[in-house]
Amino acid sequence: MAGEPVLVLGATGRTGRRVAARLRVAGETVRGVARGTGPAFDWAQPQTWEPALAGVERMYLMAPDGVAVDPAFVRAAVDAGVRRIVLLSSRAIETMGDERLLAAEATVRASGAEWTIVRPDWIDQNFDEGFLAPAVGFGLVTVPVGDVRTPFVDAEDIAAVVVAALTQDGHGGRTYEVTGPRALSFAEATAIVARAAQRPVAFDGSGEAYAAAMRGLGMPEEQTQAEIAAFAALAAEGDQAPTGDVERVTGRPPTAFEEYAAAAAARGAWRD
Repeated sequence: MAGEPVLVLGATGRTGRRVAARLRVAGETVRGVARGTGPAFDWAQPQTWEPALAGVERMYLMAPDGVAVDPAFVRAAVDAGVRRIVLLSSRAIETMGDERLLAAEATVRASGAEWTIVRPDWIDQNFDEGFLAPAVGFGLVTVPVGDVRTPFVDAEDIAAVVVAALTQDGHGGRTYEVTGPRALSFAEATAIVARAAQRPVAFDGSGEAYAAAMRGLGMPEEQTQAEIAAFAALAAEGDQAPTGDVERVTGRPPTAFEEYAAAAAARGAWRD
């Protein structure tokens, strides 16, 4: 498979751009596709799939939040010669009732290609690149999970696991639960971010605070209540422990949340 381009979907996103960068450092040729970049690619337009897949034998497969992984695309990929697929999924999708990702996993397992599924926990970069960044700027993070602890994981560690699965043998048929080294509550993580950013940021883990925040953003009440119910199911599972999969796959320990926060602050992530 060496020498053939590796297809990276979502190549400008949090994980995709890191996967692409690591592949290039490893000497791989990368075909990155994302909205407005690389070969034209659109999940809703099958005519854009063939150019992206031409000559590809390995693929990093992910779809933006709310977009389903179309089984027809995966079939087209395998028909075009893709032999290895690494899918970005998420931990606790059964508990959260995430039918989109459950279906994506089932599609990849049934594809006939060699597959690896990467299931990260909450991503550190949610605080500076993702949906929590505006809340940090506002000074109040609200996620309705109470004080449950989870091992937040750095996007660089996710990318390292993905690249290992794309470039090395021995990962086929495996599902990796990718976590950081230590479980933290959201309140603890938020406090670490606040110290690194040198700004006051509070945390409220109640459903009421989350609902109020979503109303302020104009989100539909029905959607908000469904999200609160999903988060409540996650919290009911209790504290989650680190898995050690990052070190098993990459040979090095995962990045501590404090290290992530310090690096993000040094880049100016939370400056006004």
